[in-house]
Amino acid sequence: MIDLNAKIYVAGHRGLVGSAIWNNLKQRGFTNLVGRTHQELDLLDPVAVKQFFDEEKPEYVVLAAAHVGGIMANSLYRADFIYNNLQIQQNVIGESFRHQVKKLLFLGSTCIYPGNAPQPMTEDVLLTSPLEYTNEPYAIAKIAGLKMCESFNLQYGTNYIAVMPTNLYGPNDNFHLENSHVLPAMIRKIHLAKCLHTQDWEAVRKDLNLRPVEGISGDATEEAILHILDKYGITPSEVRLWGTGKPMREFLWSEEMADASVHVLLNVDFKDTYDPSEKNIRNCHINVGTGKEISIREVAELIVKTVGYEGELHWDSSKPDGTLRKLTDVSKLHQLGWHHTIEIDEGVRKLYDWYLQGICINHQT
Repeated sequence: MIDLNAKIYVAGHRGLVGSAIWNNLKQRGFTNLVGRTHQELDLLDPVAVKQFFDEEKPEYVVLAAAHVGGIMANSLYRADFIYNNLQIQQNVIGESFRHQVKKLLFLGSTCIYPGNAPQPMTEDVLLTSPLEYTNEPYAIAKIAGLKMCESFNLQYGTNYIAVMPTNLYGPNDNFHLENSHVLPAMIRKIHLAKCLHTQDWEAVRKDLNLRPVEGISGDATEEAILHILDKYGITPSEVRLWGTGKPMREFLWSEEMADASVHVLLNVDFKDTYDPSEKNIRNCHINVGTGKEISIREVAELIVKTVGYEGELHWDSSKPDGTLRKLTDVSKLHQLGWHHTIEIDEGVRKLYDWYLQGICINHQT
């Protein structure tokens, strides 16, 4: 067990997962948590990261910081996704080793698996066939991170554990239309379309003042607002969504991902992550998910019902779908003692409530 006074550095403590892990640790009684915003510490800067470790000397590290985004961002900014993530991992894992951190938890993503992987995906399908093209640079960076953890463990006897979460959503999610993931993006699109549909311009302006789109805030003219929202498929009469809606996805509430992560940090060691009878030790990472899937179309319809939107949904099949199925096999996680409890319908309601609270809109539940 980890002492409640042990110094734990949570890299990315303001992000979706990092903030949830931070809160989970606090709720369990951990009092000596260390975090730095991007402005305070640039994890791309090896000198700054070394100085931070020299000064703070954390005993445990949770590496939840990453350069992330949805299918559009992954397609457009391929160099950023591979370079930034490799650099963050290199710096944080390297300094953790040099400063003899007792245990490190590395967070990856299930996009590490091949695009045509057998479903559900076990940890052993890693590197068995090509990756899905749109997020290949990000996936390669995350594979490098988990292999770095694995390799340090095997060569130096360190205790670095890698967990691979499925699609996450929850408090502090990214709702910016240019680079958000599918579920929060759909919630915001459908919410804004509802506001336009009901001519609730006050709500539209509050939303855009909190999260401007390409520089257009709630102070812009109605014409400018309608123009920029239309670019992202949001109109008074319909919402246009990418793809066919057919891909199946698994979604995990971020606070549950945090609970699973902290469970692994506290209770799982590297020796617990592989079969000691195997000659070649590999694929020691742990899938974290629900083991359940739902189509993107069904999620969109669930959001429509939750938001109370009465306009149309239009699927733009000229846009890419991405991988058709991405379901994790969570047998390993279950064997290590953790199961999820929040299902998708409850999670969508919780996230929409959180979103509305953020923009100070009173709504009927």
